[in-house]
Amino acid sequence: MADDHNEQSLSSPPAPEQNSAADQPSADKLQAKKSSRGKVILSGVIGCLVVAGGLYWFMTRNEVETDDAFTAGRSIIIAPHVGGYVTELLVNDNQFVRKGQILARIDPRDWVAEKDKAAAQLANAQAAALASDMMHRVALLEFPGKLLQAQGQLADAKAQLFRAETDYRRQHGVERAATSQQDIDYAKAALEAAQARVMASEGAVQMALPVQPSIENAAVQISQQEAQVRAAQASLVSAALNVEWTVIRAPHDGWISQRNIEQGNYVRQGQSLFAIVEPEVWVVANYKETQITRMRPGQKVDIRVDAYPSLKLHGHIDSLQKGTGATFSAFPPENATGNYVKIVQRVPVKILIDDGLNPDQPLALGLSVEPTVHVDTQGHSDAPPSDTPASAGVGNGGQTAP
Repeated sequence: MADDHNEQSLSSPPAPEQNSAADQPSADKLQAKKSSRGKVILSGVIGCLVVAGGLYWFMTRNEVETDDAFTAGRSIIIAPHVGGYVTELLVNDNQFVRKGQILARIDPRDWVAEKDKAAAQLANAQAAALASDMMHRVALLEFPGKLLQAQGQLADAKAQLFRAETDYRRQHGVERAATSQQDIDYAKAALEAAQARVMASEGAVQMALPVQPSIENAAVQISQQEAQVRAAQASLVSAALNVEWTVIRAPHDGWISQRNIEQGNYVRQGQSLFAIVEPEVWVVANYKETQITRMRPGQKVDIRVDAYPSLKLHGHIDSLQKGTGATFSAFPPENATGNYVKIVQRVPVKILIDDGLNPDQPLALGLSVEPTVHVDTQGHSDAPPSDTPASAGVGNGGQTAP
């Protein structure tokens, strides 16, 4: 019995090894099962990602968006036509003003004096023109009358000459005893005086002959005076405008921005005083050149504004700029070098806002926006009509075909 017990004791230790050997296949199976399950999960995740990616591409394949976009509009610089001291400043920063509203006033006294001076010069020119007109009327009668008067004096002088010649011949034709030397000398003197009067009368006629040129000269003086009247009238109009321009008014509705003056400042002609931002706002989006392949004017656009996340705007493409942003930059790149590196260019696209604007939240210029163009919506070509000069010579080096 003891021996049997010892044998059992000696044979009992190998039992755990047998159990371990028996458990090893089950552990390998469990590990293999876990590995297989992980592969299935990974494959499922990858499949879901692929499906989600494909679904996202399918849903957004007709949407082209960019974050390189901003709001734009018209900003008008207000500058005075005349200089002077600002006597009244009637607007504040960021105030909304209406077209024609008075913004400021410039001291008008100097310009009122210039207007009065111009009015006096006009009155003087009008008086001179009236005098020239009267002189022309007088010339129409005076110069023909002077000619007739000179011709009459010439005729009278010739008649006296004829009488003097007759007396002189009579004195020499009679007997010496029938006349005296005194009578002969008197007849000779009378003849010479008559000849002198004829010469003087002929000279007077010659001076009075250019009647029409004298009248035309008077008419020319009228024209000169009328020109001076028109010049004086223009000066008066200019002076009156200068007086009006001392009152600075808003040319359009909008918000006052960049106020550069205060009451009492001296301003010069053309100096920037304000900027007025008009209410109309649009979007300028700089799309990559690879994104505009299917873009056309008229296509629908959804717009998100970073400053107002809840604001959902809708619009359409107005136009695509015929040139990249680099083309119209101050320093366009020079690509004709050996160090050229190709980069993707961007093309500005103008987008008009159709609806969605909140009147209580007007958009400022320069705000960041994210437009999304639906390129599957209907658009139209922005090419010029075929009958315009712009299309003439296409394919012919810009030359019109003969």
